[in-house]
Formats: sequence, structure tokens, C-alpha cells
Amino acid sequence: MKETIVFTEELVQAARFAKAIGHPVRLYVLELLNKQACCYSGDLSDVLPIAKSTLSQHLKELKDAGLIQGEIEAPKIKYCINRENWAKAQALFQKFLNR
Repeated sequence: MKETIVFTEELVQAARFAKAIGHPVRLYVLELLNKQACCYSGDLSDVLPIAKSTLSQHLKELKDAGLIQGEIEAPKIKYCINRENWAKAQALFQKFLNR
């Protein structure tokens, strides 16, 4: 008889965070935002050698995972680390890596 595998909410959430940080551009953005309060998308496009549309896709992935949050300040968007989810991701990865 096969054993039933249950994916806990923690595992699902950790996998979602891992997918979101699974690209060097996204890791760089998180590192940058973690060092400062917030950053405008235009400022990010000035320091990253990628198209604005590509940056937008990376920011969307991080935002959808809940690791960053964006606030529209027309005509710009200001991005910040979502501190609550950032702490949750750190705790989940720490727990997983220490098993």
C-alpha cells in the first residue's frame, strides 16, 4: 500500500518563496531592497542591465509571492520588502535547511 504524502502549508509556502527567488535578478532586487527602505522601479531599471519589461516581470513574480510590495506613486511605483513575509521566508528556509 502506498503511503499518502501530505504537503504541509509550510512546505507549499517555502516552495513558493523558493521559486520567486530562483533567479539572480530577483535575488539582487531583494538584496537591494533589504538594504534600504524602498526603491522606485525606475531606479532599479537604471542599475540593472535588463529591459524594463523584463524587470517588471521579475518584480511581479516577487510581488505575487508576497516578498515585496508595490505602491503606485504616479507615474512611478515604489517597491519595498514585505517585512512580515520576508521574516516568514527566512524562518521557513532556516527550518527546512536545519532538518
